[in-house]
Amino acid sequence: MGEVVNLRMARKRSERAAAESKAAENRTRHGRSKAEREREAIEKERTERQLDGALRDPPAP
Repeated sequence: MGEVVNLRMARKRSERAAAESKAAENRTRHGRSKAEREREAIEKERTERQLDGALRDPPAP
């Protein structure tokens, strides 16, 4: 005689495994590399400096 299997638990286990594999695929597809994040931070800082430099009355230090 074979082992008794709870079908509800087996279904949930397979759904969790499928969700995890899809999440891993999405992380690799949509994730940003370290270089991309650093480039974006530098660009944001440069834009903020440029906007602050265009103020009529610069803030007092």
